[in-house]
Amino acid sequence: MANFIDRWRQLDWDDIRLRIHSKTARDVENALNAPRVGRNELMALLSPAAEAYLEPLAQQAQRLTRQRFGNTVSFYVPLYLSNLCANDCTYCGFSMSNRIKRKTLDGDEIARECAAIRALGFDQLLLVTGEHQSKVGMDYFRQHLPVIRSRFSALMMEVQPLQEAEYRELKTLGLDGVLVYQETYHASFYAQHHLKGNKQDFFFRLETPDRLGRAGIDKIGLGALIGLSDSWRADCFMMGEHLLWLQRNYWQSRYSLAFPRLRPCAGGIEPASLMNERQLVQAICAFRLFAPEAELTLSTRESPAFRDRVVPLAITHVSAFSKTQPGGYAENRPELEQFAPHDDRTPQQVAAALSRAGLQPVWKDWDNYLGRVT
Repeated sequence: MANFIDRWRQLDWDDIRLRIHSKTARDVENALNAPRVGRNELMALLSPAAEAYLEPLAQQAQRLTRQRFGNTVSFYVPLYLSNLCANDCTYCGFSMSNRIKRKTLDGDEIARECAAIRALGFDQLLLVTGEHQSKVGMDYFRQHLPVIRSRFSALMMEVQPLQEAEYRELKTLGLDGVLVYQETYHASFYAQHHLKGNKQDFFFRLETPDRLGRAGIDKIGLGALIGLSDSWRADCFMMGEHLLWLQRNYWQSRYSLAFPRLRPCAGGIEPASLMNERQLVQAICAFRLFAPEAELTLSTRESPAFRDRVVPLAITHVSAFSKTQPGGYAENRPELEQFAPHDDRTPQQVAAALSRAGLQPVWKDWDNYLGRVT
């Protein structure tokens, strides 16, 4: 059965990086004037030459965003269920080699977290765990996911990659979407940063969105961890290739894209390639032109001032007041966190900033009477 791995094998990282860096101002202008932004135009918009065209790029991105999504921005929040992990990854605070306190929420603790999150106003939830198949795997999800789903209108997960049949089962339990970030599309850099555990399997992770598509998951989230490889531009382009593949083969699903940059954490590393804030805006706006219908997400990894400036340009989904540790909402225990968020404003403060920018915060985007089977 064909999957993105077949396409990935046709792509040469060094050639992609060279082609991106060879783009000229004329190439960028042609991309900005193109009726449809394809692969070649995406390369131009991600290139160093495009940095001089940030203003017209941002204007086009904002226009497309308003046309497709109106003035709305959806709110979601992560609920960290566990920081147990059987992987050793150089960049993650949950890595098994890090000496941090470990915690997995039980049913009562999950109920308290859900109540605290609902009290904040959120109705769209992202479940997050470390990757530990035996203790935080399907048995755990079967036990707790239906109860959590009954309290929220939309439910996504960011956990270890699973099998297609498992995703199909989770869909029957109320799962709406799955985020599975490749971290980097460069196999050698990937190997350098994944030292132990199942996450060492580059290709099993790379094929996960295909399994999600075949399982009929409604929303599939892609992302590359900016700074993990030596070229954020090449990683972003590869994410674009991945998106094209999925859209053509699993057109029934919706897609979201994220652009997380490395953040401080226990045992953290220095980025192999640096992306400044202007370049992050460039990448976000380039993908709005490349994928006008995709949801673009900006998390609390970024600063309040940056998010306030950039969200009105092209972002459709934001997190707010994120706690990256189990039990972070009912009882704040920072020693358990995965990484340190940069924007720690309350949801109401973030919503007020959006309103001042002329945007409408959306806390809930679905009701059962609209036809969803729960």
